[in-house]
Amino acid sequence: MMKKMIAIVALGASVVTLAACNTVKGLGRDIESVGEAGDRAI
Repeated sequence: MMKKMIAIVALGASVVTLAACNTVKGLGRDIESVGEAGDRAI
């Protein structure tokens, strides 16, 4: 029973970590695109 709980908690932590990583990557792309648009406008 304890091993099952540990596995569930580890899986949940992995999902949260991967979701946060994708969010940070998306934010980086958004910032990069804004910078490129600014360069083109100038």
